[in-house]
Amino acid sequence: MTERLKGVVVAFDVDIREDDVQTLVNAIRCFRHVLSVEPVMANADDWVVEQRVRDDLSKKLWDVLHPKRPVA
Repeated sequence: MTERLKGVVVAFDVDIREDDVQTLVNAIRCFRHVLSVEPVMANADDWVVEQRVRDDLSKKLWDVLHPKRPVA
């Protein structure tokens, strides 16, 4: 038996201007079984999270490219 979904979440690869995304929102509303489509605004918290993720990935990449050698 397959699982049933109550919805999906769509994330854009970049922040899109509100007036530019309206066409996408309207198109999604046209799909069958769509009850609601609500835009989610970007804010400062999003930027902070992105910077922390970038910093974490940068440190991990640095460690891969420049491994610490054991002291003899």
